[in-house]
Amino acid sequence: MPDTSRTIDAVWKLESARIIATLTRLVRDVGLAEELAQDALVAALEQWPVAGVPDNPGAWLTTTAKRRAVDHIRRSRMLTDKQEQLAHQLEEDRGHREDQEPEQDDVLRLMFLSCHPVLPARARAALTLRLLGGLTAEEIARAFLVTASAVTRRIAAAKRTLAEHRVPFDLPEETELPERLSSVLEVIYLIFNEGYSATSGDDLMRPGLCLEALRLGRLLAELAPREAEVHALVALMEIQASRSAARTGPSGEPVQLHEQNRGRWDQLLVRRGFTAMLRAREAGGAPGPYMLQAAIAVCHAQARTAEETDWAQIATLYGALARLLPTAVVQLNRAVALGMAHGPQAGLDLVDSLVADPVLRDYHLLPSVRGDLLLRLDRGPEARLEFLRAAALAKNAAERAFLRRRAEEVPVTGGPAGTAPGPALGRAAEGFLGRTELDAATVRSYGQTLRRLRLDLGDGTPLSGLTSEEVARVCTAAWGAGAARTWNRHRAAVRSFGAWAGLDGLAAGLERRTEPLPRGSALGPVQLDALWSDPEVPLRELTLWRLLHESGAGVKAVLSLNVEDLDLEDRRARAGRAWVGWRSGTARLLPLLLAGRTRGPVFLSERRPGPARTPGPADLCPDTGRRRLSYERAEHLFKETTRPLDPDREGYTLRRLKPGPRPTEGTA
Repeated sequence: MPDTSRTIDAVWKLESARIIATLTRLVRDVGLAEELAQDALVAALEQWPVAGVPDNPGAWLTTTAKRRAVDHIRRSRMLTDKQEQLAHQLEEDRGHREDQEPEQDDVLRLMFLSCHPVLPARARAALTLRLLGGLTAEEIARAFLVTASAVTRRIAAAKRTLAEHRVPFDLPEETELPERLSSVLEVIYLIFNEGYSATSGDDLMRPGLCLEALRLGRLLAELAPREAEVHALVALMEIQASRSAARTGPSGEPVQLHEQNRGRWDQLLVRRGFTAMLRAREAGGAPGPYMLQAAIAVCHAQARTAEETDWAQIATLYGALARLLPTAVVQLNRAVALGMAHGPQAGLDLVDSLVADPVLRDYHLLPSVRGDLLLRLDRGPEARLEFLRAAALAKNAAERAFLRRRAEEVPVTGGPAGTAPGPALGRAAEGFLGRTELDAATVRSYGQTLRRLRLDLGDGTPLSGLTSEEVARVCTAAWGAGAARTWNRHRAAVRSFGAWAGLDGLAAGLERRTEPLPRGSALGPVQLDALWSDPEVPLRELTLWRLLHESGAGVKAVLSLNVEDLDLEDRRARAGRAWVGWRSGTARLLPLLLAGRTRGPVFLSERRPGPARTPGPADLCPDTGRRRLSYERAEHLFKETTRPLDPDREGYTLRRLKPGPRPTEGTA
């Protein structure tokens, strides 16, 4: 039994992507395709321990899953003529379509689908690991240090988003290919980077994620052999992975690149990286971002010692990468190369120009790089403060300990130029917040402001060296684009702290902003017009919102409506003991939403409930099997849609659709 279970697990890891891809092409629903594939896996777990493992286990799983697909199509109550024809064709000639559309194309389609740009990056990564990696929710959760339920919700939301946007299971058109391929490569490299340099947790690396990203990259290179950027990404990951054994010391502590024992680099992976780089160059075309990053990795791999590294060439490559990909992180890496090629001051000048960039606000490598450059310029006390600040920002325990150790190794004699000894920012902030006269709400509010200052400026910064210009820079980067109320709250916290610490001019660079008058309870014509005219709003949501606005009824009352309660001709429906009426906008939409349904809830959820969450008959549609739309889900969808319309970017509640008071007779 244990051997059979391990065999099934191994076969599933290898075959699941192809099986799900094939089923998705047949049923055109990636969520349903995964359910059918899981049914086949359950069948294997039940039958193989008794009957033995088939000679071709992958084919057995595929055939079983296809039969489940045929059964599903047959059982569907909403069959169209086309679906009946497809079910008949699948039964009579199972191999015909596979000959027309090779299975490897299906896998490529699945990869493009799971990495679609409509999904957030983390959702793309989780869905890709689930569908193409065959990982369970628990395995993905362990890899990203989140809960399995969070991963399950993330994957479910991703599938729902793909369905709502009706993303087709097709290869991208020629005009869409660069953007879509870029999205796939971004997901694979995100997975690799999370494994190569874990953002949180106790360990510096998670090798399992690196291996999975390499497997996906190699698979993509086989499926798209003429794409230079695909081979370049594989080359980059192969070479970076070759250093894994040398990146940590005996206790798991990080070892910097220039201090690594290059004899521990995996030469097989280095050679594979070089080979992938040659294939990328043979594919031709202008160098893309992964090609340039791979070229930088090749420069490091070709140097037998750290001293032989061609930093001038690396700086030139980073310059080209910065022109192609002008991000703050690329510029920070370029600063490191400039510091090595042309001296630490050249690197420091570029780093100092990035300090105010909000993208790098919580990026621990910014103060870490700055500390390195300051140390090489013999500005030890300043470097020590930067290392301490980097340690406070680092979420990975191994990196945090490493940065603290670097700070401890810097001599503490003297101080930063132009400063005098005295209490430090971190200790002063704790004393300020620890006063007994402050209530919990005030401590929480002041604490948010001071935490930002401590992270950006460092706990060890002497109060005597704290300037209003530095404080203004931090506040502008953090809250400059926020609401006036938010800005004024943080300004007040700075003023209070400055007065307590004897730094009366600390908030001099923070001008008070005029706060708008409180908003009315109802949405205005501008917001309503934006909602009614948005072509991206699904029919269900648009109908619900129009009905809420035109009827003035409560949200729960409208969501409780059933199809059989509607009187479409008189434009009204009974909700408990009251009546809900509507006008022409809703009257036009309701027949489209119902689509011939005669029973069950008017507003239905997106998917059918699972076996363990089946609602009562009153909340279940007998025609579609879907449950009544919940208040929480309806509220969430409205908030997400109205977030761009809200100056505070929080989104509106459904109650805001209720029309405001109208002028009474005789009033202007």
